[in-house]
Amino acid sequence: MSLTEKINQDIKAAMLAKEKGKLEALRAIKAALLLEATKEGGGEITVEAEMSILKKLYKQRRDAAAIYIEQNRPDLAETEVFQADVIEAYLPEQMSEEAIGAVIEGVIAKIGAQGPSDMGKVMGAAMGQLNGKADGGLISKVVKEKLAAL
Repeated sequence: MSLTEKINQDIKAAMLAKEKGKLEALRAIKAALLLEATKEGGGEITVEAEMSILKKLYKQRRDAAAIYIEQNRPDLAETEVFQADVIEAYLPEQMSEEAIGAVIEGVIAKIGAQGPSDMGKVMGAAMGQLNGKADGGLISKVVKEKLAAL
């Protein structure tokens, strides 16, 4: 079953259960997927593009929640966090920091990185291996720590 079909089923279930907040988040996902699918007239969307859209929507919600908290608006932040949690359910399981560290060590050894000056090379290779499995900010943090320890 494709992500779009799953979203449509979940929209129906949310409508029947009268879950207004969840329905709002699901409709946002569906709208973004439809927009991407019809952008070039093909009507089809790849799994990679779907995951990219979901990650983007998730990050937008988390960033908005952080801003609302900073501006002392917990009511708005709560909505954004809830929607981010709904979106996160459709994302693949994220790797732990320890697992990311192990992959980064392998990349560093393979590339032969000598220190922080090789950050770009390591990040490029690491993002290729960890794309969709881990947050880019977390990957960057682990790479910096590993390269600083060399």
